[in-house]
Amino acid sequence: MADETIGVVGAGIVGLATAREIALSRPGTRVVVLDKEREVSLHQTGHNSGVVHAGIYYTPGSLKADLCVRGVSLLREYCQERRLPYREIGKLVVAVREDELGRMNDLHERARNNHVPDLRKISREEIRELEPHAGGVAALHSPRTAITDYPAVARAFAQDVVDAGGEVRLGFPVTGITNVPGGIEVASGQERVRVDRLVLCAGLHSDAVARLARDGREPRIIPFRGEYMLLKPERTDLVRGLIYPVPDPRYPFLGVHFTPRVDGSVEVGPNAVLALAREGYTRTRISPRDLLALAAYPGAWRMAARHWRTGIKEYRGSFSTAAFMKDAGLYVPGVGVQDVVRGGAGVRAQALDRDGTLVDDFRIHRLGRVTAVRNAPSPAATASMAIAEHIVGAVFGDPSTP
Repeated sequence: MADETIGVVGAGIVGLATAREIALSRPGTRVVVLDKEREVSLHQTGHNSGVVHAGIYYTPGSLKADLCVRGVSLLREYCQERRLPYREIGKLVVAVREDELGRMNDLHERARNNHVPDLRKISREEIRELEPHAGGVAALHSPRTAITDYPAVARAFAQDVVDAGGEVRLGFPVTGITNVPGGIEVASGQERVRVDRLVLCAGLHSDAVARLARDGREPRIIPFRGEYMLLKPERTDLVRGLIYPVPDPRYPFLGVHFTPRVDGSVEVGPNAVLALAREGYTRTRISPRDLLALAAYPGAWRMAARHWRTGIKEYRGSFSTAAFMKDAGLYVPGVGVQDVVRGGAGVRAQALDRDGTLVDDFRIHRLGRVTAVRNAPSPAATASMAIAEHIVGAVFGDPSTP
């Protein structure tokens, strides 16, 4: 109904896109975004690699696949309208061994079913034409895969919310969510905000915030830190576009890859190591509370039992630049420790079910007047505007929204 107030918890790109979609699609509705930080997009959005994914990897018919394809179109148009960076530099998904060709062909079929534009298989010789310094025996070439500046996009979304009469209230850590007659009361200490409906887009803290709204305990968020190297400025000419490995289907992580950024730098990474805090951007950041919660969760132990060998390998790369660059050198032969410096890191909010399964698709729960985004993995930034449409359908009861 008109003249409602809708609250959105979380000023990352998904929360801001959702607030923007509500403000623009529901005239008369007031939107207020609440976030504990003093700036927008400080966590997953602010540490994003900037890749606009074309939809190669995702299971056809999944929410990920559908929202990614829709989201690319919306994001490209938005960036063009706002004169934000958007560069279609292309991506190679490279098979470096003959035994990877079967997985590469399966990926090609999956991408075709997702209608990835202009995708084609290319030979060793064609790889060299596109990327003279790259290795590999064959590859998939996605020329429409792009890069952008997601923090800039998020700031633009926030401005759109304000321009539409909404509010982005920062420095508001949510400590309580209570049903009251006709609405929801959101608390931050002694401060209160009353809304008619509430959307939770809390990222790294999505499970904790959802529990404040009486949602179930699963899935839990397990933080994985992804660390990057940077090619030295004089070596950035080794890479023209995005160079990725053929992913291992057992994991939701894409492996170490080469990523040109809109500022001209080139990242190598990320790895994926278990972070010791929800916001554990460095190895020394440790939260006893987060560790105790992790240790008490059966899903964490079941995950560890399945993937401990991979975990050891990832940690080895975290402490050794030589180990980190070993895999990278398969894709750009000759690149090594002498060509890189340590870069930044991000933390991924990886949802984990009680049976130890890494949740791979979006999870959105409806709880009366509250809609909780429990898992929004990559390509959440790419798909943010399409996710926002989907969430708005859920909030306002679109019967076509699952």
